[in-house]
Amino acid sequence: MNSTFITVEGGEGAGKTTVLELLYQRLTEQGHKVLLTREPGGISISEQIRQLILDPKHTEIEKRTEALLYAAARRQHLIQKIIPALKEGKIVLCDRFIDSSLAYQGYARNIGIEEVFTINQFAIEGCMPSLTLYFDIKPEEGLKRIASNRNREQNRLDLEAIEFHQEVYNGYEILLEKFSNRMKRIDAAQEISKVTQDALLYIQSHLTKEVGK
Repeated sequence: MNSTFITVEGGEGAGKTTVLELLYQRLTEQGHKVLLTREPGGISISEQIRQLILDPKHTEIEKRTEALLYAAARRQHLIQKIIPALKEGKIVLCDRFIDSSLAYQGYARNIGIEEVFTINQFAIEGCMPSLTLYFDIKPEEGLKRIASNRNREQNRLDLEAIEFHQEVYNGYEILLEKFSNRMKRIDAAQEISKVTQDALLYIQSHLTKEVGK
């Protein structure tokens, strides 16, 4: 089958990780070869950068440094893990990718969406996802989920003020319009089973279109 690069985006507490694990199970059961990975991380070098970026003690990280660190982690992850999987004909499911940088650093950090996009074009060399599922949840609700989840380790972004998370949300709204051809909105305030069902329908429809090309 044709390889497919699919990403899942959303604010903190949107439920991406949980749903992605369920999607991986469903697609594997259907006979697909699937790679499930995440950003920042996925491989040793990028996981180490992740620890550096998200450590709550590292409050002194400057916003452009932050953007560059994410791009560096993305580059290594892409070259070492994502591209080889795509060459093997796998469906790649990735928890976050370039849109996170555009929403968080480009818009919420006020660096500029186009500026951060340029940085990341150098990192990814045009390797964009063909489908992005955006898990839409209001910042207040997402942060409530995080607060009630004792198994989730709190990271540096969780500690940002609600205004920052609202700006991230606003940034994603801009991206949904800018990349409307590949970004699909899913109501993440629903039960996990319904979110998973909606996401699976989008993926199955996308795979059908890819096969028809």
